[in-house]
Amino acid sequence: MTALFGKRFNELEQQWIELKKNTVMRRNGFTDRMEPYLSPDVVLNWGVKARSLIERTCGENSSHLQTFNKAEEHSSYDSNVDRLTRMSAVFLAAKEDYEGGYLNSLRNLVQADVFTNELEQAEELLKSGYATAAAVIAGVVLETTLRDLCTNHELEHGSLNKMNDDLAKAGAYNASQKKRITALAAIRNSAAHGKPEEFTAADVRGMIDDVERFLATTLQ
Repeated sequence: MTALFGKRFNELEQQWIELKKNTVMRRNGFTDRMEPYLSPDVVLNWGVKARSLIERTCGENSSHLQTFNKAEEHSSYDSNVDRLTRMSAVFLAAKEDYEGGYLNSLRNLVQADVFTNELEQAEELLKSGYATAAAVIAGVVLETTLRDLCTNHELEHGSLNKMNDDLAKAGAYNASQKKRITALAAIRNSAAHGKPEEFTAADVRGMIDDVERFLATTLQ
C-alpha cells in the first residue's frame, strides 16, 4: 500500500507539471488584461485526485487536508491558475512529509498510545486474575503490529505464524525475535481457544512485557 501511495504522489506531481506547461495567456473579460489561463475542469480534476490522496495519507483531520481545502476555495478575482498554485504548494508539502516518513511517524505515535492503553488493560486484567483475557488482548496487539509490519514490507496479511515467518524472511527482525513471537503466538492461541491449562499467569506476564518491548523497537 505504501508503494502505491508513493507512486500516486509521483503521478499527480507529473500531472501538475503538465498542467503548468499547458497554461496559456488569455484576456480577462473583467479586467481586459492578459492573464494565465487553465480550464476549470482540468484544475478541478487534479484537485479532486490530490485531495483524495492527501486525505488517505495524512488523515481526515490533518492540517494538510484542512489547508488544501482552504487553498481550493475560490476568492475574489481568483483565476484557476491561482487556485492550482495554492493547491500544488500544499500537495508538494504533503508529498515531502510522506516521503520523509514524518506522516508515518505521526501515525505510529497515535498507534503507540492506543496499544499502550490496551496493554495496560491487559495488565489490570492479569492482576485481577483474568489471565486468559489478558493474553487475548496482548495477542491482539501483537497481531495488529505484525499486520502493520507486513503492510510496510509489502507482504500479505495472514495468520500470526505466517506473518511471523514472512517478516523474518524479509529481514524485518532476526531469528531470535521470530522464535519469541512463535512462543507468544502459542499463548495467544491457547487463550483464544479457551485452554488456560496450557499457560500460566507468569507466562502472560512475560507475554505482555515482550509485546511492550517489541512495540518499542517497531513503532519508532
